[in-house]
Amino acid sequence: MGRIGFSKMICAPLIAESVEQMMNDMHQAKMEGADVAEISFDCIHHFLDLKLLLQNKPIPVALVFRERWKGGEYNDNEQEVLLQALLLAKDLGADYIDLELKVASALKEADKLGQLKSTSKIIVSCYLENFNDLIQQSSHLVDEMQSTGADIVKFVSDASTITETSKAFDLLTNSQVPTIAYCRGERGLISQLLSFKFGGFWAYGSIEGNAIPGVPSIDSLRRTYGVTNVDKYTQVFGLISKPISHSKGPILHNPTFRHVGYNGVYVPMLVDDLKEFFSVYVSPDFAGFSVGIPYKEPVTNFCDEVHPLAKAIGAVNTVIRRRNDGKLVGYNTDCEAAIGAIEDALKGCNGRESLLDSPLTGKQFVLAGAGGAGRALAFGAKIRGARVVVFDIDLGRAESLADAVSGEARPLEDLPSFQPEKDAILANATPIGMHPNMERIPVAEETLSYYELVFDAVYTPRKTRLLKEAEAAGAIVVSGVEMFFRQAAAQFSLFTGQKGLEFTTEMTLNF
Repeated sequence: MGRIGFSKMICAPLIAESVEQMMNDMHQAKMEGADVAEISFDCIHHFLDLKLLLQNKPIPVALVFRERWKGGEYNDNEQEVLLQALLLAKDLGADYIDLELKVASALKEADKLGQLKSTSKIIVSCYLENFNDLIQQSSHLVDEMQSTGADIVKFVSDASTITETSKAFDLLTNSQVPTIAYCRGERGLISQLLSFKFGGFWAYGSIEGNAIPGVPSIDSLRRTYGVTNVDKYTQVFGLISKPISHSKGPILHNPTFRHVGYNGVYVPMLVDDLKEFFSVYVSPDFAGFSVGIPYKEPVTNFCDEVHPLAKAIGAVNTVIRRRNDGKLVGYNTDCEAAIGAIEDALKGCNGRESLLDSPLTGKQFVLAGAGGAGRALAFGAKIRGARVVVFDIDLGRAESLADAVSGEARPLEDLPSFQPEKDAILANATPIGMHPNMERIPVAEETLSYYELVFDAVYTPRKTRLLKEAEAAGAIVVSGVEMFFRQAAAQFSLFTGQKGLEFTTEMTLNF
């Protein structure tokens, strides 16, 4: 296992145009919770700046030297200049010196690398286009990197899919030396969030105001994900979706894990191909998933079993890897969450009554969207005795859902001119109202006064334009946040086996 020298440190990569800004950024990184600041030597324009930075550093510094010569070729004079810079960095107190493999090998061959090791730890780095071809030769490559005298080895790659990130986890798990391995970009985000589970030496976090694609903020690493609590026994749960940037799941599930003392972490997973994803992430460590847009319907094809309600709906929003046999079981917690929120709002209280007493019975239920969330709403409304009218951009999909709930189907383009019955229910299950379509609504404003209640499954922002306009027209409004809390509580019970969860005020402050 790659746990020799296991440290659980957070490293903040810093880029600044002046030494004053770099000093400010180092202090900010320390204040936010970074353990190490990573500074590129390219950002240092004079040796006096290097002296100022290292002699006044508020936290340990990793100084990164990148190869400047094509193919690693450089003359003796350039090599000597580099060596003098490295020695100066060591003498001034650089805690870590990060060199690319070609540079480290050249200095080792010239018998000069050993001069750096008395006080500074040497990181030898390898930058790759992808990790796919690395695993076959990883042992040889690690040996080559170690032969330079490296204290720590580092592998960095781009990730075109989230499945490539699994190679970083393989490297960390199998390495016998302190190792850093991660993928850059949004699809590589989990390589930072799960680094400590697989034995990574440190994880990278950005300071506020200096966002880096695929690098979470220091604050989110510590406060949201609690990464320093993550260990090899931590169960991984995640949101399978595309996009993932809108998700509030991590800021709800992770504090809840800690609140109840469950060793779990919930991470966003930007997935492009479900088949590939489920064929790669087969370990029982990946214990369960929330399922978002656009995968709630197709994910049923990758479940070994589907709960009867989810099967009837034809959509799954929760997948559990069953502990005793590893099979994937699909559930739908959207249905009861959404319909329950609508019923409670209509009743004007928090109590629940029998289905026979549902305030939806006999009402016209106008539904925009026939995807996964729409299907859950349609079946829930049908069970309560409502009459469902389905609008969708794909008329065939609307007709399929309408047939399943004995309802009526219409194209989405007809919804703005549709005249609802008095006191009908409107439910939006389309992405309209979510970024970047925040100013759009799926209906004509003048029709909103006909609806007794308007529900919007979109929960970012909390109060969409549709809800604002509906409220102004006198309708009861229900935010997607209400549905989100309810379905998340049901998901959490499926994830952990713990029943009766109630989210505390502290857990919901960020919504």
